[in-house]
Amino acid sequence: MTATDPALTALAQGWCALSLLHGRIEAHIERALQAGHDLSVREYSLLDVLSRQHDGEGGHLQMKQVADAVVLSQSATTRLVTRLEDRGLLERYLCPTDRRGIYTNVTEAGLKLLGEARPTNDAALREALDEAARNPELAPLVRVVESLKAPAAA
Repeated sequence: MTATDPALTALAQGWCALSLLHGRIEAHIERALQAGHDLSVREYSLLDVLSRQHDGEGGHLQMKQVADAVVLSQSATTRLVTRLEDRGLLERYLCPTDRRGIYTNVTEAGLKLLGEARPTNDAALREALDEAARNPELAPLVRVVESLKAPAAA
């Protein structure tokens, strides 16, 4: 295939459209969360992921799992955890069965803020998708996003 191959051109255009949709949605949600709750999209995502942990087997996520879930490097995730811990939204403690392990939990204040921010996040997502659906280039991608079902709980 050459650089002018129509299949490659179409693939590149599809990727650009997907990237554009993601960027627009993330920027819209970021503005709404910052204005309403002084939270970034990454901070909201981290609180959301950590709020879903539980005390049962496999219930606490390792930092690598958290980093993968919020799409950040482990070092960036650690810095983000530290920022939210400094704000009193997260707390870290040693694993009771393995003193090498460190757990991170959302505090009551973090859960409260997450609960307040969730409707803002959801509304901003809906607004961003509705706006993108009016763009003929992005409308097919919006339909695909809207058709996706949440994964079944483990």
